[in-house]
Amino acid sequence: MAHATPLSSFANHFLIAMPALADQLFARSVIYVCEHSEKGALGLIVNKPGEISVADLFKRVDLPLVRADLGVQPVFYGGPVQMERGFVLHDPIVAKGLPADESVYASTLVIPGGLEMTTSKDVLEALSSGGGPRRVLVTLGYSAWAEGQLEAEIARNSWLTVDADAHVIFDAPVAERYDQALRLLGVEPWRLMPDAGHA
Repeated sequence: MAHATPLSSFANHFLIAMPALADQLFARSVIYVCEHSEKGALGLIVNKPGEISVADLFKRVDLPLVRADLGVQPVFYGGPVQMERGFVLHDPIVAKGLPADESVYASTLVIPGGLEMTTSKDVLEALSSGGGPRRVLVTLGYSAWAEGQLEAEIARNSWLTVDADAHVIFDAPVAERYDQALRLLGVEPWRLMPDAGHA
């Protein structure tokens, strides 16, 4: 019986959709992988803004929002799973007396070496009053893969992977995030186009 090779986790990596990935939901997506194990993977698309703003979302959950910088941000389409549920991707919160793998919020996934992803309302309440993490990206829905599914898609050349860079998520203009993620690999986007010319 063949032994499986140890799984390399893609947590805290970007998945960058290859141009041949024709799935309308994921074409030209950049996904930040929050969790990846032998049981599957979970990530958030960080470059597909939805139709509502963060200010709209706060109105829907009956919270004021004093941070104007957040209010104008779009709520992103995080993926096709649980699209009625909010996910907040944010800088790690360092709190005195808390171990590095714990968060100040009730329901937070601490991504080793990377960001934090919170699903509980307490992070919204903190942001509402002007506190909370400095940099955030809010999504509705998430992307998920069953056991072995992501590895199979990568083997089929559907995705490129690269260590994530928070600058791409929080600082890069939305329209440039795909190209900037590719450049982390040293790849210019035009080189991946199927109809690119050859010298």
